[in-house]
Parts: sequence; C-alpha cells; structure tokens
Amino acid sequence: MNTLRLLVVESHPVTRWGLARMAAEQSDLLMVGETDSAAEALRLVAALQPDVVTVDVALRDRDGLDLARELRDRFGGLGIVVFSALGDDAVLFRALETGVSAFVSKQADVAEVIAAIRHAGVAASSFSASGLAAALRRRDQRAESRLLSERERQVLLHLLAGKSVPALAAELYISLSTAKTYVARLYDKLGVTNRSAAVLAAARLGFIEELTARP
Repeated sequence: MNTLRLLVVESHPVTRWGLARMAAEQSDLLMVGETDSAAEALRLVAALQPDVVTVDVALRDRDGLDLARELRDRFGGLGIVVFSALGDDAVLFRALETGVSAFVSKQADVAEVIAAIRHAGVAASSFSASGLAAALRRRDQRAESRLLSERERQVLLHLLAGKSVPALAAELYISLSTAKTYVARLYDKLGVTNRSAAVLAAARLGFIEELTARP
C-alpha cells in the first residue's frame, strides 16, 4: 500500500496532537506537517506536496471552507478532508459545494477519520460524508414541506392583495374557520407568524414572482 503524505491544518492543539498520533499508528499514513494558519497552509502545501490535507472549518485567520476552495482551485489532485465541530447540515452542504474530498465530524471515531483520509488520498474529486444521505433526506423533506397547495396559493394571493381573513373566506367560498386553518398552514410552511413576514418570506422563496407570472 502506498504511503499517503498528510498535512494537518487545525486550530486546536489537542486535535492536531490527536491526528498526529493517529497517523503515526497507521503504516500507510505519514504526517509531513501541521499548522493552525490558513496562510501557512497554502505555503506548506506548495512546499511539502502532501497527498491529503485535513482542514478545520474554524481557523484562526480564515474560514476553513474558503481555504478548502482555494486549495481545490490551486491543487486539483489534492485530497481535502474538512473537519467540523458543528453537525449543521448547512456546513456539510457547503463542504460538498466547495469540492472537498470528505467531510468528517470532530466527534467521529478514529476508524471514520482514517477512512476519510484514505478516501481523499485515492479519490480526491469524489465527496464522502457519513451523514450525507440523512442530510439529503432532511433537505428534501424541508423542500417538500414548503410546497404550497393550490388553495394555499390562492390564500397567499389574497393576503398579498391586502384582503382580511373574512374577506378571503368570502372570496373563496369557504368558512371563516377553514380560511383561518389555511392561513395558519401557509404561515407554518413559510416559517412565519404574521402577514408582513409572510409577504417577505413569499418574496424570498420566489412565490410572489411565480404567482404573478401565472395566467
């Protein structure tokens, strides 16, 4: 098995120490350098020519994912593993969009970390993350929950026109209680609690443009 040259870019000394110890225990990993600085990382990658770089999301002098993007742009074949203390789906998807090789939580066990580094060493352009499938499902569920039914679109149009709930109930030939239910459901999907916020959310999500463009 070929030895993978590893550079660690990590803000926390204890994590750097842990990664160094982990690498020392693997016959196919050789740690060639470490730093807590994004600026220094760029210099070290050019000088040491590692196969894989681990990058902390929160570096002291720069956003780690911004650094990862620059590394990908400048060193196309470099394996890049992003480490994050955050379990936020948004961070995972940003890592995916950045073009890194793998995303690993700092709470992951040693086996997962080693697997991510090895993956990055042989498939730098192929993204790997243990929580990706679950994150994709959550994103799809959120997107589906925000789809408006035809009746909810009608309610939104009346609210945008400044109609009161009793007025829109009369316009749509539904009871006041039913109208209130539709408004509450619409607010829930938009993640708001009042008419003004609903208008802003509808604009942000593109619903106003879509509704006004319909014949």
